[in-house]
Amino acid sequence: MTSVFSADGKNVPCTVIEAGPCVVIQVKTVETDGYKALQLGFAEAKEKRTSKPMLGAFKKAGTTPKKHLAEFKFDGDYNLGDTITVELFKDTQFVDVIGTSKGKGFQGVVKRHGFGGVGQSTHGQDDRLRKPGSIGACSYPAKVFKGMRMGGHMGCDRVKTQNLQVLKVIPEQNLLVIKGSVAGCIGSTVLIEK
Repeated sequence: MTSVFSADGKNVPCTVIEAGPCVVIQVKTVETDGYKALQLGFAEAKEKRTSKPMLGAFKKAGTTPKKHLAEFKFDGDYNLGDTITVELFKDTQFVDVIGTSKGKGFQGVVKRHGFGGVGQSTHGQDDRLRKPGSIGACSYPAKVFKGMRMGGHMGCDRVKTQNLQVLKVIPEQNLLVIKGSVAGCIGSTVLIEK
């Protein structure tokens, strides 16, 4: 994340995303696949790390192998091998960004669910700081209900952040400046939808 100054002098937090160039690897049509979509490839990959069927698909599109592939339902006039750049977002005001959140491993109830612990008004135990407190019912139903908020694995989830404002499009470097934060760590791959 970084920040830019708006026209009225406010410091606006923003995220800079490299959005392209993406190459059309496959065009799906209603006749052949039952729906209209484009499969796009992004970021160069080594040929030896690509499977032979995928090498054939890249050769058919007339491009080098790509690391990341994504499919988007799209009504447009694109052909195999066409390049889509960040200029696609030039007249767009808001976008949705899908990413994988940072993995945090096993976390307790205080960090994972916001329990209070000692000294707070809800949950926790009086003699141990960050414990969940009582979790079960009485002898009936004599079980812990499904969905009980407990410690466990946190992060590594697919997160869709909606209606992020597009502040600036920089076509020379294929950069998209978006107001706010996006799920994932620096260098991770995200999907951008109009």
